[in-house]
Amino acid sequence: MRNSVDASADEALARMGYKSELPRNLSMMSILGLSFAIMAAPYGLSTTLYITLSDGLSVTIIWGWVFVTLISIAIAASLAEICAVFPTAGGVYYWSAMLSTRRWAPLMSFIDGWLTLVGNWTVTLSIIFGGGQLILSAISLWREDFVANAWQTVLMFWAVMLVCVLVNVFLSRYLDLINKICIFWTGASVIIILVTLLTMAEDRRDAEFVFAHYDSSKSGWPAGWAFFVGLLQAAYTLTGYGMVAAMCEEVQNPHREVPKAIVLSVVAAGITGLLYLIPILFVLPGVQQLRDVASGQPVALIFKTVTGSAGGGFGLLFLVLGIMIFAGIGSLTAASRCTYAFARDGAIPGFRIWRRVNKKLDVPVWAILLSAGVDCLLGLIYFGSTAAFNSFTGVATICLSTSYGLPIFISLLRGRQDVRRSSFSLGPFGYVINAITIAWIVLAVVLFCMPYTLPVSPESMNYASVVFAGFGTISVVWYFVYARKHFTGPPVSKEEAHAATGVMTGAAVDPETVAETAEMKKSLSE
Repeated sequence: MRNSVDASADEALARMGYKSELPRNLSMMSILGLSFAIMAAPYGLSTTLYITLSDGLSVTIIWGWVFVTLISIAIAASLAEICAVFPTAGGVYYWSAMLSTRRWAPLMSFIDGWLTLVGNWTVTLSIIFGGGQLILSAISLWREDFVANAWQTVLMFWAVMLVCVLVNVFLSRYLDLINKICIFWTGASVIIILVTLLTMAEDRRDAEFVFAHYDSSKSGWPAGWAFFVGLLQAAYTLTGYGMVAAMCEEVQNPHREVPKAIVLSVVAAGITGLLYLIPILFVLPGVQQLRDVASGQPVALIFKTVTGSAGGGFGLLFLVLGIMIFAGIGSLTAASRCTYAFARDGAIPGFRIWRRVNKKLDVPVWAILLSAGVDCLLGLIYFGSTAAFNSFTGVATICLSTSYGLPIFISLLRGRQDVRRSSFSLGPFGYVINAITIAWIVLAVVLFCMPYTLPVSPESMNYASVVFAGFGTISVVWYFVYARKHFTGPPVSKEEAHAATGVMTGAAVDPETVAETAEMKKSLSE
């Protein structure tokens, strides 16, 4: 039965213009675990806590998380609706082409491809680099005066990256199991942290502080606006769900399983985040003490203060570090598949190398190495400016948000005609849900280019717009040097893609369209 399902999905993929090169050994639960791992709510909320400590405290932390969770569910549902129609590793850039007119398809897919590529790379970078910083912050549990220098931080980052690369290259056959373990590790960790904090804390905040306290006095922004600036904590954490669309070619029944995983992972992350944040706010030590933590990672101090010992604090921190490892592995997996898919269509320099799949390991090794290599080089920016490096958090959020928004906007602009046949249809609510997501993404791009606090200095400046412009310049140069004449977007037309997905969904397939793609399929198999 499994072979027949795989054969049907591979046949549909061939009709969409691509040869199946990756084994379909991931289940829906595994993709759910991968998306859940990339978002890694407890870890992401821990490493960005410094933002909301200045921009609103409890109200921004709790209600900002709820607000962004609801918005993220709307975005995820919009993406799932499109993914059910066009389930390929190209993800959002492929969808942008299919939803556009023939004239605009190449340009739209090129723009969205670079947005999602840079977003995937910078999300992976920020997750793994933040993990290196969090590991080093554990030393301060025993040596309170310890502050890691630039070399120590970058070397730890490279060490964590190496672990993620080795797992992705040599243990790829176990990714299904690793992703499933992530779900249980994260759930168990949150429960252990919740129980430990609430039972061991000698001093607890009241419910009014946890759910209604608002203090933006340290932000420098007007009180109301500080709340929106502080939403970066939640938005950064809840941003990786669309990345798993790049795994469509490694899943059975991708038109059904991947859309479900995209939406369910956001719901799961939202609930997990609340269960993690509420007990932390109940036992929160002195806020100014947390703001003054030299490493910028106050969660270790919170754990130590509540448990009363460095060992107890490290025990809880170890659980979060485990979540970080799952997040790093998962984000690199998704980033490499995105790189492989975009290179397959000749959209990035050196694409003939990056699109290769190692036949023995059944993974795009070169795409993994490129993704890791780019991130390792970007990590060197930390030697010049920690503020510039911290902006990668904003860049990742901006790039992924806009890459999600482009196909949704194109679909909305064209009357949602191509998603009416989706097996994950939003029905009559589609227009409203799509419009809400676009409005939020436009606001998010503005918000996440802003500094977290005022007044601004070279050290506190948010360089997200500068980094974003740098990547934009590279893509524009490549477009005019090569892609303008050679890049045509996905290799099949929208009509052929619709016929291909009909094979998987059971919809009627146009015989004439099938005949037109027969020659293409033959050349692919050769």
